[in-house]
Amino acid sequence: MWRIPALWLPVLLLAVEVCHCEDVGTMLASEEVPNIPLSTTVTRSQILSAQFECYLKIIYDPPRNEAGTFCNRTWDGWLCWDDSAPGTAMQLCPVYFQDFDPSEKATKVCNSDGQWFRHPESSRIWSNYTQCQMYTKDKLTFAFSLYYLAIVGHGLSVVSLIISLCIFSYFKSLSCQRISLHKNMFLSFIFNSICTVIWLSAVANNQQLGASNPIGCKILTVLNQYTFGSNYFWMLCEGIYLHTLIIVAVFVGEQKLDWYYVLGWGFPIIPAITHAVARGLFYDDRCWISSDTHLLYIIHGPVHAALLVNLFFLLNIVRVLITKLQVTHSAESNAYMKVVRATLILIPLLGAQFILVPWRPEGRKARAIYEFIMNIFAHFQGLLVAIIFCFYNAEVQACLRRKWAQTKLVWKWTDSYSHYNTNSSGTETSRATVSLELTAPEEDTVIKPGGSVHYRANGQSNGKRCTNREMDTPRILETTDI
Repeated sequence: MWRIPALWLPVLLLAVEVCHCEDVGTMLASEEVPNIPLSTTVTRSQILSAQFECYLKIIYDPPRNEAGTFCNRTWDGWLCWDDSAPGTAMQLCPVYFQDFDPSEKATKVCNSDGQWFRHPESSRIWSNYTQCQMYTKDKLTFAFSLYYLAIVGHGLSVVSLIISLCIFSYFKSLSCQRISLHKNMFLSFIFNSICTVIWLSAVANNQQLGASNPIGCKILTVLNQYTFGSNYFWMLCEGIYLHTLIIVAVFVGEQKLDWYYVLGWGFPIIPAITHAVARGLFYDDRCWISSDTHLLYIIHGPVHAALLVNLFFLLNIVRVLITKLQVTHSAESNAYMKVVRATLILIPLLGAQFILVPWRPEGRKARAIYEFIMNIFAHFQGLLVAIIFCFYNAEVQACLRRKWAQTKLVWKWTDSYSHYNTNSSGTETSRATVSLELTAPEEDTVIKPGGSVHYRANGQSNGKRCTNREMDTPRILETTDI
C-alpha cells in the first residue's frame, strides 16, 4: 500500500529543476555551448513534457541487445538520446526556442569507452547545439524578404487587376464571353491576394494570435484556402474554354458559361470545407497553420489535378498551332517563334509553371533560389496576367488609343473656348464636333453564316461574339487576343 509505482518516479523528478539533470550543462553553462543564448520564448511546459516522455522511454524501452560498447540513453536537458554506439549521434534540433532551426541537427559524441563526451573546460557531459542556430539569422532574413516580396507582389497584383476590370467594364466593345471569363479569373486573383495578405499579416506573422488560437483565424485560413482553390479552378475554366474554342470548335453559337461559374466558384468550396472538418477532427493545431500534415492534400490534390489538365491543354494547343503554321507555309524559324510566343502567353494563364518545378532541390543555396523563384511566380502572377491579357491586349490598346484621341480633342476644344470670344468659340465647337465625328470608330455590319449579325468597329469586334470558330488562331495568340 505504501509502495510507489515505478510510473510515478518520473513525475516526482519533474518537481526538481531541469538543471539538476545529470548532463544538462548545455542549458546552464554558456561556456559549454558557445554562442547559444537562451531565448526568451522558451516554453517550459514543452521542455517538461519532453523530459517526462524521455524518462518513460528510458524506463520502459527494452534494453539494447547488441554486443559491444555503447553509451546509455539519457536526457541532456533539451533532447532525449537513445543508446548509441561509439561515434556521433544526431537528431533534429528542438522546437522550444525561436532562434533555433528545427530543420538543423544537434550532435552528441559517444566515446569508445562507452561514455558520453565531456566538455574539456567544465568536464561535464556535453551536447553540441551550435548547428541549430548557425544559419538562423540568415534564414530569418530570407524569410522576411519573402514576406515583403509577397506583400508587394499581391499589392501590385490587386491594383493592376482592379484597373483591368475597370477597363473591361468601361468599354462595351470588349463585352463578350472570353472577356467575361477573364473578369471572373481576375476577381479570383483579387480575392486570393487580399486573403493572402490578411493571412500573412494577421496570422502567420502574429505569434500572439497563434497562441490564443481564436476561431477567427481558422475561418480566415478556410477562406484563404477557398480563394486559393478558386484561383486555380478559374485557370482551369480558361483552359477548358480556350481548348474548346481552338481544338474542338464544334459549336455554332456561344458556349454556356453556367458550368464555368459552378466549376470556378462552386467546386472549391468542397475541398475547403472537407479540409476544415478533417483538420478539426484529426489535426486541430493552432490556427491550422501547420503544414506538417497529409490533410493538406485535400486542398492541394484538386489543385494539382487542375494544373495537370491545363498542362495537357497547353501541349495540345501548341501541337495544333504547329500543325496550322506548317499548313500556312511559314518560314520554320518564324513559325517556331510564334509558337514559343503563344506558349509563353498561355503559361501564366494556365499556371503550368507550378508543374514544371514540383520538387524542392537539395542544398541550402539551391533551395533558397527555388523558393525565391516560386514566390515570384506565385505572388506576381496576378500582375503578370493583368499585363498580358489586358494591358498588352490588342483590342484594349485600340480602345484606349481611341479614347485618348477623343479626350485630347475635348481638351483642345476646352482650351480654345477659354481664349476666343463667343463667335470664335462657336466656330471651334463646330470644328471639334466635326473632328470627333471623323475620329469616331466606324462600325460596319457583317452578316455571319447562319444569319447572325456581327458588328465591328475599326476592325475591332464590339459584339457579344468576339470569338468564333472561324478565327485565325495563331494571329490571335500572337497578339495576346485570346
